Amino acid sequence: MISMLKKAAFATAGAMALMTPAVSQADEVNVAFFLEWATPNMVAKTDGSYADAMGVDVNWVDFTTGTAMTEAMLAGDIDISYSQGLAPFVTAIQQGAPLKMVGIAVVYEANDCFVNNSLGIDGSNASELEGKTVAVPLNTMADFAFRSYMTHYGVDISTMNIVDQAPPDGAKSLADGAVDMACVFGGVASAAASEVGTAIMSSEQKVEAGIGSFDVISVTEKFATESPELVRAFLEATEEANSSWGGTDAEFQIVATAAGMELETTKAQVSGFIMPSAAEQIANYFSADGVAAQAAASLGLVFQGDSDGAMIAKTIDGSFLE
Repeated sequence: MISMLKKAAFATAGAMALMTPAVSQADEVNVAFFLEWATPNMVAKTDGSYADAMGVDVNWVDFTTGTAMTEAMLAGDIDISYSQGLAPFVTAIQQGAPLKMVGIAVVYEANDCFVNNSLGIDGSNASELEGKTVAVPLNTMADFAFRSYMTHYGVDISTMNIVDQAPPDGAKSLADGAVDMACVFGGVASAAASEVGTAIMSSEQKVEAGIGSFDVISVTEKFATESPELVRAFLEATEEANSSWGGTDAEFQIVATAAGMELETTKAQVSGFIMPSAAEQIANYFSADGVAAQAAASLGLVFQGDSDGAMIAKTIDGSFLE
């Protein structure tokens, strides 16, 4: 639950965004990203292609959760969040945060929830998780995956002790025996959790259950209004980075270093990523009844009286991809 103080901050930020007139574009851009999230565009981050394409200094700042990205955006410290989870984006919008979804960063298999091997619990007896303790980074896509798994298996999460922990902490708690299950994301945290636990659902089972995830590229309304060409330039640079990805050992090493991961872990993670092109995003995600709006609605982003989708369109905006 977001505190009243934080709600006030959301409201104040929203009011400021409405009152701020458009001014000249920024002379530097602050971009949030995740360590342990090996996306191909890290090559362009490393070699300066983003700065060249945008014509300004680009400062990359790493975060551990999408909710932390939101807080930094509201504080004015971050202009663009790359690969923010859909769940934390929707949570922010629900609380009145002046943000926009302007792109789809990556489509991927749902994050895993690892059950301690000592328990002998899997999908066939998942009901035994009731009453157990689970580490979950709340309001993230790992949280969304956790709830999707539990719903699929008919587990009553109200009986569980849910501990809000970032993925590295959750993996450590699982290894220490402090929690019975940990839901995580990121190559290092997932690898650590897999050493003592087993995913509650296999890749094939996720596909059969229709459980998946995607991360978004989000910006503040202020930045979108004042620097629309920089938003477009960032998306174009991302498109170029993704389309030029060759999967060479040299590229993988650059991404591994940028993401703070081992080479083999990086290769395994990237193999599960889909980077949709701008055309695919416009056609499949940002259309009136596209995946973005449907997924956001499934997470509770529904505006009363928004019969024509105009209010959702203000927060889910694919126009910068055109």
